[in-house]
Amino acid sequence: MSTASVDLAEVIATYNEAWNAHDVERIATMHAPDMVFENHTAGERAEGEEALRHIANIFASWPDIEFKTRRLYVREDLVVQEWTASATHVKPLSRGELVAEPSGKRIEWKGMDVIPFAGGKVKRKDVYSDSVSILRQVGLL
Repeated sequence: MSTASVDLAEVIATYNEAWNAHDVERIATMHAPDMVFENHTAGERAEGEEALRHIANIFASWPDIEFKTRRLYVREDLVVQEWTASATHVKPLSRGELVAEPSGKRIEWKGMDVIPFAGGKVKRKDVYSDSVSILRQVGLL
């Protein structure tokens, strides 16, 4: 199946629903086997099955994380979306040697995904987010 024959707006809506449901199995069905997940601001990169474990760890770290799309750009074989994430800080958050113990605060931050597709599947998910805002809200800055 070529991506040209797939409605990427529908695909990304389903993908985003799976993320907000924390449904790693459903997310997996939408990934190419060699999919790369890279969070450039956090310095995290994972491929294939490791990407799914990494995503599961995000959900474990932020058990109530949810994403709301602010802007969505869909082109042939490419989706770019700007989003706002919100989550409760219930687990220790580490960035290098800095550690913020759980505060119970509901925090919010903005970010953007660049998602190329191949054959109707997510080939990469490149994440860029406002990590400074996260660090400020949990007391690390």
